Amino acid sequence: MTEADIPRFAPGVRFRFDKAREAWALLAPERLFQPDAQAAAILQRVDGQRSIAAIIDALAADYAAPRELIAADVLAMLQDLAGKGLLRA
Repeated sequence: MTEADIPRFAPGVRFRFDKAREAWALLAPERLFQPDAQAAAILQRVDGQRSIAAIIDALAADYAAPRELIAADVLAMLQDLAGKGLLRA
């Protein structure tokens, strides 16, 4: 994945707030992932319309953090999820 890519969840994958656990959950067929707060902040911005660059820019602004640091973390996480078949570009 590159910053120009527009990530979207793969078919059958849903990202929802689980009221019972009071936490965000990434649901896939026969799999459940519970992202930490940082991962949830990234995944909440995955809408199939925003590019990875736009997600990084929004996070850098929201957290007043260096864009380069956020970019490395966002790209690594999204690439990992894409490798698991949970995201597509």
